[in-house]
Amino acid sequence: MFEQPLWNGFLEKLRARTGAIYVTLIFRTIDEDTVIELYAGVTPPAHFRTLFLEKYARDPLAYRHMREGRVYSLEELIDPNDPVHRSFHEELMLPQGMTNMRSVRVTEPSGVDAWLGCVGGREIGTAVGSLLTALVPHLRIALRSFVAFERERFRSSVTSEAFGRLNFGWLTLDARCRIIDMTPHVEQLFQRNTVLRRGRYDRLTPASPALDRELTALVKRYAEDGDSRPKAINLSRDPWMDMLIAPIHSQSVSSSSKPVAIAYLSGDRWSQADRCEQLTDLFGLLPSEARLAWAIAGGLSIQEAARELGITVETARNYSKKVYSKTGSRGQAELVRNILTSVLAIA
Repeated sequence: MFEQPLWNGFLEKLRARTGAIYVTLIFRTIDEDTVIELYAGVTPPAHFRTLFLEKYARDPLAYRHMREGRVYSLEELIDPNDPVHRSFHEELMLPQGMTNMRSVRVTEPSGVDAWLGCVGGREIGTAVGSLLTALVPHLRIALRSFVAFERERFRSSVTSEAFGRLNFGWLTLDARCRIIDMTPHVEQLFQRNTVLRRGRYDRLTPASPALDRELTALVKRYAEDGDSRPKAINLSRDPWMDMLIAPIHSQSVSSSSKPVAIAYLSGDRWSQADRCEQLTDLFGLLPSEARLAWAIAGGLSIQEAARELGITVETARNYSKKVYSKTGSRGQAELVRNILTSVLAIA
């Protein structure tokens, strides 16, 4: 199920074993019309494909009425009194030597159906039917694994997208601070900032020598003591970038090195100047008001923001009153919430 095309090796072996002209494995959910058709065999001539698409749009045989786990022959699926069935058989199947068929339906508990079929000449008989019967429980397990894998891949994709929108990412490290695995967003964080990079031998390398020594010591401690407490580090204030380093207890069978630490990264993709411009657009703030609003949203008090912006505390208080009014905030806590939950969070 990890091959591309899916199950290609299995279908080719089944075709060789049965002598079939054509072997198909079809997936279709119960509630949807989407069909995934996998096949092994000689590709039908172009004019047959054209005839099929123009006249039938899809295989008209009564696959939906098949009982799960029972093998059906071609005669059981074709109604000779149905002109569409008769035409399909005579115009498309017989000219390609498809005079016999054995097909079985397998239902996966979550609601996904699959049909496995072997089509060919005289050799497609009861022996092939017995083989398909024996394959049913194995195909059901494989189908269940495929559905579970696809579900987890979808969840992972959604989670990854959510992390990306919030500018979060994570990476795992071995005892030498070498990167073992990471989310795609970490690579983007590396590109947007100079404070962290992937160094020689895939080592996570901070730009600051002091931070490099601290990170190395932390990871070494986690390798020796998995119960050590996590450590949060601010990497940059403009643009903002934080890192939380923690010991990791879950192991991965897909890596050659043992992960001992996980680093969660959060980084803003915009500079302070960019964010102030966006606040001006969003709330109609003056540039001076926007700078104060962003400083407060970054966790500074009125006094700390005034000192950082080079203004008096009284001026900062006057600005803050206008900021509260324009953003509809009743206080500092609500201002922070209004800014951080606005569209700027996913800008």
